[in-house]
Amino acid sequence: MGSVKDLHVIREPGDKPGIGRFVFSDRYSVFDYGEMPDLVEGKGASLCIMTAYFFELAEKEGMKTHYIGLVNEEGKVVKLEELENPERTLEVRLFRVIKPERTESGYDYSRVREAKNNYLIPLEVIYRNVLPEGSSVFRRLEKGLVTIEKLGLDHYPVPGERLEKPVVEVSTKLESEDRYIDWEEAREISGMSEEEIEEMKRLTLEMDRLISRETEKAGIENLDGKFEFAFDENRELVFVDAVGTPDECRFSFEGVQISKELLRKYYRKTDWYKKVEELKGKDVNWREKAVPPPLPEDLLRVVSNMYKACCNEVVGRKFFDVGSLKEVVREVLEVAEKYGL
Repeated sequence: MGSVKDLHVIREPGDKPGIGRFVFSDRYSVFDYGEMPDLVEGKGASLCIMTAYFFELAEKEGMKTHYIGLVNEEGKVVKLEELENPERTLEVRLFRVIKPERTESGYDYSRVREAKNNYLIPLEVIYRNVLPEGSSVFRRLEKGLVTIEKLGLDHYPVPGERLEKPVVEVSTKLESEDRYIDWEEAREISGMSEEEIEEMKRLTLEMDRLISRETEKAGIENLDGKFEFAFDENRELVFVDAVGTPDECRFSFEGVQISKELLRKYYRKTDWYKKVEELKGKDVNWREKAVPPPLPEDLLRVVSNMYKACCNEVVGRKFFDVGSLKEVVREVLEVAEKYGL
């Protein structure tokens, strides 16, 4: 399916949703490269359990999701409270993926606009509660790719600023490289009405509030994140993919980001990253020409523990035998200092 999850199709989607199983791997990806050379042990199970936790809460609060249940070691589909050991497979409803056609001038979304229901909306919706250092917003503002007015801000932001109200942005999802777009283009390419776009924004803020509320109980701040949606057979908006994990969100604990940002920071200091920046957008084969180096073992270990501890504390159950998030973050800081991150 992608660089970090595998999809096993049980029943193909057609006029009605299909059924599939997401297997969350220990792979990870940064900078749109795809699968990186190392595995982060325990990451897949951590993300799987956290996604189940937030999907189940969302369903209880009236939001629709594609979640059916977790698959335990016996192959049985269960709810989170029935899960005894950490597992990394979710059973979900599947929706049609209608890819836009590549043209000389860009992408043709006419097939998407013609669809009535039961399809993945080709957008990724991003919410921002805080603008942390490393947020793409600062880079895009510097390059003039976005304005403070478009972001709904009344002043130029500074790194670490908590926003009075969340910024909600949108990007493409099914193009070769994700591209930030305005809401008018989002409506046009997705075949959605203005009312449906507004409902998608409302649901984004509602899920954002849910995640923020639950992570706050563990002392974790929900800085920003992303969601994907589909239309079900009744053309109702449904959350799909994964939500509320350190891969979909940028979390912070006592000022330390609980996310892939530590790995991004490490790679930004490498010659590989410089080469990626040179080739990206100029060469369609840039991934083949810029092969990333592996991570140091101690950095890989603390990132693994960070995922596990985050899962334990957000879900409120000790699925993984690691120290508290506070203890793990202390180790993260030591390793970060060692590598000048």
